[in-house]
Amino acid sequence: MRILLVGCGAVGLSLASALYSAGADTDLVARGATADAVRKNGIERRGLLGRVLVPPEKVRLFDAIEDTPGNYDFIINSAKATANADIAGSLARRKADILSPAGHLVLFQNGYGNEQAFTDIFDKRQIYHASFAIGFKRPAPYVSEVTVMTAPVSIGSIFSCPSDACQALAEAVSQGGIPAAVTDEIDKTLWAKLLYNCTLNPLSAILGTSYGGLLKSGSAVSLMTGIIGEIFTVMRATGHETYWSDAEAYKKDFFERILPPTYEHRSSTLQDIERRMPTEIDSLNGAVVRMAERLNLDVPCNRVITQIIKSMEDLYR
Repeated sequence: MRILLVGCGAVGLSLASALYSAGADTDLVARGATADAVRKNGIERRGLLGRVLVPPEKVRLFDAIEDTPGNYDFIINSAKATANADIAGSLARRKADILSPAGHLVLFQNGYGNEQAFTDIFDKRQIYHASFAIGFKRPAPYVSEVTVMTAPVSIGSIFSCPSDACQALAEAVSQGGIPAAVTDEIDKTLWAKLLYNCTLNPLSAILGTSYGGLLKSGSAVSLMTGIIGEIFTVMRATGHETYWSDAEAYKKDFFERILPPTYEHRSSTLQDIERRMPTEIDSLNGAVVRMAERLNLDVPCNRVITQIIKSMEDLYR
């Protein structure tokens, strides 16, 4: 099994540490300060799932997708969704040989609709998604720290393709210390992840607080409940479903069971804002807004949250 991992941020570094630990034949694509740090120090994973060190001599690192040998059984895209257009362009230039004949692209990303950047390059049967209820931070360019985990990684196809196509990948990630499994319900899982991320990430970034800090404000709680209700309306209107019967059932579970274990977590959107980097808002609340517009639905909470994050990006850009 040959694997190419693109995107060596906090998510990618943790995945890479797992794959190397499992003995998987893995190549990485990274550049700039990340590439320099990994070449010098290797990869380190810290936090809840234990400490793993991958020495630099064990890491095979390339500056660009175009430089890699190709013929991979799996390409993992763990870059931020904001990089998808560039990654898709690179993959298109290597379309003839980047994947093996039975290979698959697996998107380890936040957000909804990320596959759309790649459906002109690969057959839909080659595209899989991974959903992860795991929080990360990156204290150094070669270090990924796992700060919270509430469920194993789930891998599957939104196009009703057999989930066992990714069984070997899930087993390798698990063997490397990050619990993972294939699922035939990845669409439900992705909507659950979208609900969680849209409700917490942007608002915590706007207010500059952890997830738990949002509970200290009645107005913030009111906004979160509004975001949840709107997403359920859009989800149902688009013919999708998740693991809760309605918005009220999700709200109860969210505030009583889902949020508390992640009380201290600082969202990736907050970390991006603090580093003055582009956020993934377009694939989170922005995706909800676009779906709602196509259906002539009004989603004021999601729309305003999206506009505020975009305004913050504009100001520091």
